[in-house]
Amino acid sequence: MHELLTYSFFTNALIGLAIISVASAMIGTYIVTRRLVSISGGVTHACFGGLGLGYYFGLNPIFTAALFAIASSMGVEFLATRGKVREDSAIAVIWAIGMAIGILFVFMTPGYVPELNAFLFGNVLTIARSDLWTFAIYAVALAIFFALFYRTIVVCAFDRDFATVIHLPVRFVTYSMTVLTAIGIVLTIRLVGVMLLMSMFALPQMIAELFCRRFGKMMAVSAIASLACCIGGLLLSVVIDVPCSAMIVIVMCAAYAVLAICVPAFKRMSCKRSIP
Repeated sequence: MHELLTYSFFTNALIGLAIISVASAMIGTYIVTRRLVSISGGVTHACFGGLGLGYYFGLNPIFTAALFAIASSMGVEFLATRGKVREDSAIAVIWAIGMAIGILFVFMTPGYVPELNAFLFGNVLTIARSDLWTFAIYAVALAIFFALFYRTIVVCAFDRDFATVIHLPVRFVTYSMTVLTAIGIVLTIRLVGVMLLMSMFALPQMIAELFCRRFGKMMAVSAIASLACCIGGLLLSVVIDVPCSAMIVIVMCAAYAVLAICVPAFKRMSCKRSIP
């Protein structure tokens, strides 16, 4: 472990995982509470359209993917609130359109697209120092937004109709969280790729729900669970020489499976002991 820390790419990966674990805990808890986990998959796959456009027109693919992510997430929110379309239906439409546009423009791009696999499957070890600054700025902005509007975010996550009745800024908070989620998805693509991104926004929260139900506690526990699983997956991938992004998700799944069995059993044993 000490030898690995001497390599800058490994320390960058650790710092990046720590920052994204905190950010994904905040975003993930919000979308899990709103029962919108599928939006991360929809927006993630919609980003593929932005990647295809970026490669075809010679633009920065991260920039075009970010534009697609924000536009698609805003489109889902608009269709669900103004267009009277169910959110799951709107997500399915955005998902399909984004993938179709991406496949079309990648096919039309002359030559081979060598970096496409990095966006599809991710590679934590390619995180650069500039990426860390970007992640850090995003995480700070997200934390400030949560600190300013925490009560409204929680109420909107659980019951938007009640939040509207008590005159909270529901529309502003909802659209802001949608944009912040989209930006978080684009930034995290470099970590785990398009195919594995949903795990970062769902599995740590599923682990947290085994221990607590309150919004704030769920964020804290999911951040700890995410960081622990990410570091464990990274170290295992180095030891057995496999893709680190896939190993991170496997470790998260294994941790949830073990805890889902052990935690309820421990609670039942504790209840039995407390009964005289």
